[in-house]
Parts: sequence; structure tokens; C-alpha cells
Amino acid sequence: MLDTLMLYLTFPFVRYALIVGVLIALCSSLLGVTLVLKRYSYIGDGLSHVAFGALSIATVLNLTNSMLIVLPLTILAAILLLSKGKNAKVKGDAAIAMISVGALAFGYMIMNLFPTSSNVSGDVCTTLFGSTSILTLTNTEVWVCGILAIVVLVIFVLFYNRIFAVTFDEDFANAVGTKVKLYNLLIATVIAIIIVIAMNLVGSLLISALVIFPALSAMSVFKSFRAVTVFSAVASVICAFFGIIVSILVGTPVGSTIVTADVILYIGCLIVGKIKG
Repeated sequence: MLDTLMLYLTFPFVRYALIVGVLIALCSSLLGVTLVLKRYSYIGDGLSHVAFGALSIATVLNLTNSMLIVLPLTILAAILLLSKGKNAKVKGDAAIAMISVGALAFGYMIMNLFPTSSNVSGDVCTTLFGSTSILTLTNTEVWVCGILAIVVLVIFVLFYNRIFAVTFDEDFANAVGTKVKLYNLLIATVIAIIIVIAMNLVGSLLISALVIFPALSAMSVFKSFRAVTVFSAVASVICAFFGIIVSILVGTPVGSTIVTADVILYIGCLIVGKIKG
């Protein structure tokens, strides 16, 4: 098996998949801690469905670069969801559910009304649950993903203290002069970018796992925000790396394998947390 793995690593498409998978896992885990603490864990699922709807439009229009539609619409949806105040008529969880179901239904309807292939159901299943497209990435796509990942990491490091303040107490952060709306906008934009670049890896329906499981695993063992963030990032990268390796060697779906690794990690951390008390 080791010889087989070394053989596979000589192929550029395998190396590209590992690089992109690790970068996506790292970025999603960093923002995942913030979203879980803000009680917006499900936003990843909602935004992924918005991205699915936007991708359907781009597919029907035969756009060579779907990012031109998918990214702006997903960012707009993220801003609308995270800008909902306490006095909003439709609360956060209900708004996410409405946008999620509406975008998913709209995307599926568009793909059926204007089919671009003879296997619409297969295309939809591939988009929702991930596909082998992670193994067909071009050099340009890897560079784009790398640049977006670097942007996310730089934003998180530069504004770490503000994100920390906004995460735990928006009222206090606002009282001491922190521009809460601006940083919520920043968080929304970053999470939207992560969702869009993660669709090729795990699919629309499984993206939330990359956001939620590493954060919950870390919270089961550690107590400080910094320790939770660091452990979440490291654990997510390890799960993504081994998930992709196992999927290549065994032939299992990439997205499902990574999520399975995250679930196993969470169960292990839960047990360790119980032992530590």
C-alpha cells in the first residue's frame, strides 16, 4: 500500500488535490470556531445551497468561469444572514433554513428546465455530495485556491482580536468602539469564499462538516479560544489529508471519506474530554 501511495504521489493531480484539500480544511476550521460560538453553525449548509443555486445558473448560461456568479451571490447571502439583528422579523436559524431550501429547490428546478447534459440527476448528486473533480484540478485552479486561502489566513491573523471580541460579546465590542457590523461583514465574506472553494472537495451537503466537526472536537478537549482555534486547524488539516489519501487508495468518495475522518476525530475527542472531566 505504501508503494502504491508513493506511486500516486508522483502524479500532479494527486498533489494538487492534497494541497487544495489541506488549504480548504485549514480555512474552514478557523472560521468554524467563530461560527459555532456565534450559534451560526448551520450557515455553512445554507450558503452551500446558495452556491449550488448560483452554480446551476452559471451552468445553464455556459459560463467558463462560474465564480463570476457563484462567489458574489454567496457573499451577498452570507452578508444578509449575518447582518440579521436581534429585532429582525425572521431570526437567524429561520432565515438560514429559508434561504437554504429556497436556493436548493431553485437550483434543481433550473437544471431540470434547462438541462446541459443527459444525466441531470447524476450532475446534481455530484454537486451535492462531492465528486472526483478534486482530482482533475488544473494548475490555475490550484493557484486561485491558494491565493484565496492566503487571503483568508491573513484576514484571520490580522483581525484576530476583533474577531474574538465580536464572537463572544457583540454589545461589549460595540461599546468599546469595535465596528461590529464591519467585522460581521468581514466574517460573512470570508466564510462565503471558503464555501465556494470547498464545493469541489466535499460537495454542497457536506461542507458544514468541515466547519462544525473540527471546532466541536477542539471544544471537547480545550477551553481557551486560542487553543481551540489551533487544535481545530491542525485536526482539520490532518483529517483532510488522510481522507484524501484513503479515498485515493480505497476508491471511496473524497468528501464522504474526509467527513468520516472528522466524525471519528470528534468521537475520540469527546471520549478524551470525558476522561479529563
